[in-house]
Amino acid sequence: MNSLLLLALTSLCVADPYERSYSDVEHHRTIYISENGPRLSVEMEQTKVISHRGGNATLPCKFHREFSSGTANSPKTRIKWTKLTTDYLKEIDVFVAMGNHKKSYGSYHGRVFLQEASDRDASLVITDVTLDDYGKYKCEIIEGLEDDTGVVTLDLQGIVFPYFPRMGRYNLNFQEAQQTCQDQDAVIASFDQLYDAWRGGLDWCNAGWLSDGSVQYPITKPREPCGGKDTVPGVRNYGIRDKEKGRYDVFCFTSNYKGRFYYLIHPTKLTYDEAVQACQKDGSQIAKVGQMFAAWKLMGYDRCDGGWLADGSVRYPISRPRRRCSPDEATVRFVGFPDKKHKLYGVYCFRTYN
Repeated sequence: MNSLLLLALTSLCVADPYERSYSDVEHHRTIYISENGPRLSVEMEQTKVISHRGGNATLPCKFHREFSSGTANSPKTRIKWTKLTTDYLKEIDVFVAMGNHKKSYGSYHGRVFLQEASDRDASLVITDVTLDDYGKYKCEIIEGLEDDTGVVTLDLQGIVFPYFPRMGRYNLNFQEAQQTCQDQDAVIASFDQLYDAWRGGLDWCNAGWLSDGSVQYPITKPREPCGGKDTVPGVRNYGIRDKEKGRYDVFCFTSNYKGRFYYLIHPTKLTYDEAVQACQKDGSQIAKVGQMFAAWKLMGYDRCDGGWLADGSVRYPISRPRRRCSPDEATVRFVGFPDKKHKLYGVYCFRTYN
């Protein structure tokens, strides 16, 4: 027993200096143990790029490596561009490149390519921009087990306009609203586009669909029928609605066009059918609502004559307010959806440039 006690005391005496020494290290010096940091990083020089329909846009994306063996853009580097959907739950393939292998997808086929200004440049060039190109894009760089991403927004110059069909207000479900905008040379507007339009003075007291499936409307002058006169200005939000059963108006967005919008000088007033034929005889087509709004907003088109449009409505654009035309504001005046047999109006035509 005495031998065992002596052995235990000896062990404690030997261990004690070591413990004290280790404790001193803990209190007086911090030891960092880490693996090598990430070798790959993506840099987006801009978070937003602005273009217009028919124009070109360069979405910036550059990548860097902390350590590298070989060239900066070796064949094992994979560059992938996707477009993010409104709810971020799905990505639409746009362009993929890996070494000499490059591929574009869907509506982007033949319209996109890499800028390649340097061996670290993965910027994407989009040519002949369309209305559907608007949105957020993700640049993803993949090399072996490493990857990094960046996001950039492609915004478009243009105009948001409210729309309802001949059958009257609050008659469109979501799918019908999408098609209605397309029929008027436009697309269904996003919330950001409606918000920007509200900041620019858009005031409309009827709720309409937006691209995310929500129903909203912009108010700059609060009043009783539009949420109450004591409320603050803003974009009123009904929230996400049933896309099949919900019935509302729609907010459309359009941008620049390649063509000529004009009022056809004709010796007599026209019925709707005569208006269609008159534009065709002049080498054009009867104009659409979106084309009138684009001509008014983006080109300052001004004409104090009501004219037929393709949807059967009669409107006229005023950019210089004056008596008998639009004394109080610059706007596109809406006359209505008159009987198509009435011979009371002229016609607005549109000729596409190839």
